[in-house]
Amino acid sequence: MTTPPPQPVEVLLVEDDAGDELMTREAFEDNKIGNVLHVVRDGLEALDFLYRRGAHADAPQPDLILLDLNLPKYDGRQVLEQIKSDPDLHHIPVVVLTTSSAEEDILRSYKLHANAYVTKPVDLDQFIRAIRQIDDFFVTVVKLPKR
Repeated sequence: MTTPPPQPVEVLLVEDDAGDELMTREAFEDNKIGNVLHVVRDGLEALDFLYRRGAHADAPQPDLILLDLNLPKYDGRQVLEQIKSDPDLHHIPVVVLTTSSAEEDILRSYKLHANAYVTKPVDLDQFIRAIRQIDDFFVTVVKLPKR
């Protein structure tokens, strides 16, 4: 009996750095699974996407959120707190993906119920490898809730 291939997942990347967005896109495109990557650039736009407001009225509910902490408008901590305190959103896995390796950021993120905390590698190849590992883990290993 063969296992059916994993279904593509909707991934929301909340990232204000164009270079990190490009590297993340590259990592997703090079992976063989056709996951859909949606990108928003700040905390307010992330909330608009999640609550389907304004330009994001037709946005799908993401299966996974990759969240930077240092964002304009609302920072990632505020966005994480909002997601995890909302009964309609709190089931969505959130991976904090940030340059900060500060212990206080790590601890606060987990206290706000982040599902994982990943410090962005500076090296391009390591960054792409980290994104692929996150993608592989949440698509092939973890059982995500059905949409």
